[in-house]
Amino acid sequence: MVGAPRGWDLVLAMNETLRELDHRTADMIDVWLLWRETDNAVLVSVADDKTGDRFTIEVRDGEKPLDVFNHPYAYAAWHGIETSAEPRRQLSVRGGLADPV
Repeated sequence: MVGAPRGWDLVLAMNETLRELDHRTADMIDVWLLWRETDNAVLVSVADDKTGDRFTIEVRDGEKPLDVFNHPYAYAAWHGIETSAEPRRQLSVRGGLADPV
């Protein structure tokens, strides 16, 4: 499928018809705004070639697709979607654990 995010074999395996509505690239991070014809869903897919991170967000009712497209990491956090290709590490510090900065 031309214009589809690289490495999205699951999407292709499901044989869904996705239409690319928009695409942008910055700092080796590709973001796609996609429309799934079968159920009229709008998706935003992100592929970070520096880190290997990849995730897809389904735009929910009441959300503006262009807002999700322009701020995918914020919406991923809001939706509870893991964006990191690696498991979160924690650093041992005096008195407990802390996330790395």
